[in-house]
This record gives sequence, structure tokens and C-alpha cells, in this order.
Amino acid sequence: MIYLHKLLPLLIMPTIVFIVLILICTYKGYRKLIYFFSILFYIISTPIFSDFIMRIVEGEYFYQKLENLEKADAIVILGGMLKINEFENNYVVEWADADRFFKGIELYNSFKSDKIVFTGGKSLFNATAVSEGSVLKNYAIKYGILEENITVTKDVFNTYEESLAVSDVLGENKTIILVTSAFHMKRAKFLFEKQSLRVIPYKVDYLSTTNPKLHFIDFLPSSSGLQKTEIALRELLGRVYYSFRW
Repeated sequence: MIYLHKLLPLLIMPTIVFIVLILICTYKGYRKLIYFFSILFYIISTPIFSDFIMRIVEGEYFYQKLENLEKADAIVILGGMLKINEFENNYVVEWADADRFFKGIELYNSFKSDKIVFTGGKSLFNATAVSEGSVLKNYAIKYGILEENITVTKDVFNTYEESLAVSDVLGENKTIILVTSAFHMKRAKFLFEKQSLRVIPYKVDYLSTTNPKLHFIDFLPSSSGLQKTEIALRELLGRVYYSFRW
């Protein structure tokens, strides 16, 4: 089931769907549909479209001042920010998105909680012996966080499992500051609240622009534009899935 959960979003992403549709239309000789799908693919690959749909997914930009943020039982920092590869009985770590980590450290140093929880995330298709959470714990210690104030959950593979693992660690009816990417926050908050946790959302890593100034290049397709569109669509699909599940 977990493999289907990861594979299904990939199979219905625009690039895969476009290739399949073009092959079908070419085989059937539907020339007009080929033109239509090509134009549609062009549109969703443009920065102006990808930024538009990402703003919908992320919601209104909201800068949270630390001094206005209430204290919580724990600061929960969700995974998905590291690339971990094993090499000659060792592992090589690269940052994919450091915002979650450093904002979480900033919250801790601002005395918003005396506990940090990292989720023990692992990649389903590239599972390494070491979890992301354990690597982040070591980084946090290097930045001056006391080891006894850091908790790493058991290994998890998606946001739903993260919510269960954090609930197991903290217990129900606890208040948490949830740190994750802006596009991911709505779904994450929903899942954590289902575990009887009170969530204070703390969005980071906004992918959309707040006051976009249009240039001609925004109307030209790009790989980054297509990637942003696919991230937004995958997130929307996740929200639909969990809304039907509950």
C-alpha cells in the first residue's frame, strides 16, 4: 500500500500523462488533440501558471513574528530536507531544503519550546541505514541544542506516518509548533490535528512570489515552471486523498 501511495502521484503527473496522451493520439491519428494537449502542456510549464497555482496551494503569505508566537510543548520539524546516500559504508548528506531546520533552531533559541522533535524520515526507494531525523539531530547538537531536548521518532515514510509517530512520542492534546514548507502545511496540519494535537503552523520555504513582476520570460515554458506545477498538483492530490479517507 505504501508503494502505491508513493507511485500513484508520479503516474498522474503532467509529464507522464502528456507522453501517454500524445502516444495514444498519434496512434489513433487525432491530430487536433495533439495540438490541444501540446498547448496545454506549454501553458502549465510556464512560470506565470506555476506561480499562480502554487499561490493557491500555499495560501496567503503570512510572515509570523517570533515574539507574537505562543509557546508550545514541542517544535516539530518535518522531514524531506536532506538527500542521504550511502557510499563505502558511510553516508553522504546534501541539503535539499534547509529552511525547516534553521527556522526550527531559531524557534528553539527564541524559547518557544524546550523540546525539538525530528521525524525519522526515510526514502522508500532509497532507504539508507541512517534516518534523516538522526542526521538532523547531530546537526542540531552542533548548533548548540542540548541532546536531551531533542527527540527523533521512529522511521516514517510519509506525512501521515509522521503524524502518528509524533503523537506516539508526545501523547494527545499537546500543543506543537509545526514547521514545514508552505505548500505542505495545510495537509500536514490536517493530519496532525487528526491525532488530537493542537497545531500552531509555521510556514517556511515559500515557492510562490508575493508581488510578481511579469517579464516576457514568465510566458515561456521552463523545467522549473513545470516542476513547480507538478509539486502543486501532487500536493492537491494528497489533500483530496486524505479528505476522502476521513
